[in-house]
Amino acid sequence: MRSSVEIHNIVSGETRVVWQTEQLVEAPNFSRDGRFLVINGDGLLYRLALDGGAPQRIDTGFAVRCNNDHGLSPDGLMLAISDKVEFGKSAIYVLPIEGGVPRLVTPNLPSYWHGWSPDGAALAYCGIRDDVFDIYTIPVSGGEEKRLTFGEGRNDGPDYSADGEWIYFNSSRTGRMQIWRVRPDGSEPTRITDSPYGDWFPHPSPDGKHLLVLSYDGDVFDHPRDLDVRLRLMDVDGGNARILFDLFGGQGTMNVPNWSPDGAEFAFVRYAPV
Repeated sequence: MRSSVEIHNIVSGETRVVWQTEQLVEAPNFSRDGRFLVINGDGLLYRLALDGGAPQRIDTGFAVRCNNDHGLSPDGLMLAISDKVEFGKSAIYVLPIEGGVPRLVTPNLPSYWHGWSPDGAALAYCGIRDDVFDIYTIPVSGGEEKRLTFGEGRNDGPDYSADGEWIYFNSSRTGRMQIWRVRPDGSEPTRITDSPYGDWFPHPSPDGKHLLVLSYDGDVFDHPRDLDVRLRLMDVDGGNARILFDLFGGQGTMNVPNWSPDGAEFAFVRYAPV
């Protein structure tokens, strides 16, 4: 497959290609200064400058089996990763963005990172405990994890709203995967989408105006790769939903927060057969 790392501007409606490769790369995060993206490929993390050039590897120490669940802290100084070298299951670590030795945050496994609270104090993630997929948070410094959902279907893909008042996630509790949100204390679970699609990976924009969602056909339950999908934009309460464009993708396209700092653009990966 060919991986095409691209950026879409929601103001102009234009999409530009940043970099293309015949290797599998996934899940771009914008840096806080908007100058580079973080992507993963072959278990490693890379910095991809937006002004051109090949990706530069980020030193993640022993963590060389990273998946596509990674992202930067609000101040841009730290990177959260999900890696399975140490325990054979995905664990969440943090390390300096310039590289270094990862520090374990989640002793309970497997855990897959998805969001960083706006104040930088907590991480949101999907944890699988006894084969049950639920949403959890944990202090970045470590400690006890807090469970926000309790097996109401499969719950995955949490991401914080810009003001930190909500955690958005996708859930199959009504049968089809849809977008929900919940308070960080676990209260007020609220359904956001009621669509014919299988909705995944909700990402609220940094300006608090929009919600970006990856939507599969309605009969697709999981989040596989290499399918025809669409990216949809809506208000944060689910109103005014519209399809931005269709693409060939799915897994790897935008699993983690992917908005530019000003909320005008987002990064994603499009795939195509070579």
